Amino acid sequence: MMTDPIADMLTRVRNAQRAQKKTVAIPYSRTKESMLKVFAEEGYVGDIAVEGEGASKMLRVTLKYFDGRGVIEKLDRVSRPGLRIYRGKDELPRVNAGLGVSLISTPQGVMTDRAARALGQGGEVLCTIY
Repeated sequence: MMTDPIADMLTRVRNAQRAQKKTVAIPYSRTKESMLKVFAEEGYVGDIAVEGEGASKMLRVTLKYFDGRGVIEKLDRVSRPGLRIYRGKDELPRVNAGLGVSLISTPQGVMTDRAARALGQGGEVLCTIY
C-alpha cells in the first residue's frame, strides 16, 4: 500500500529526468493527471497520454530537456499525508521570487499559485517546481 501517491509521482519524474529518460510511466489518478496538465501548461513537461484500461491505467509523460539538462531544476512535495499545509489566498507561497510555481488544490481544481491568487482562492499547497 502506498501512503503518498503524489510524492511517488514527483519522485518518478525527478528520477527519470536525472536518468535522461524520454518518458516516464506513472499509475493513473485524476489528481495526478490534473497536476501534470498544469506542469505541461507551465512548460515543465511535454505531452501527457493516458494508456490502458481499468486498474492498469497509466499516465505516460514526455520529459523536456534544454541543452542536455532537464527543464525541472527542483521538484518538492509540500503538503503530505502526515502534515497537510493549507494557505489562504493572501498566504500562498511565491517560489524562487516568482520564477517557479506552486501547485494549489482549490475547490475549482488544481492550479498554479498565480491563478489561485487571481481567483481569490486558497487551498492545499501540493508541491513546488522550478
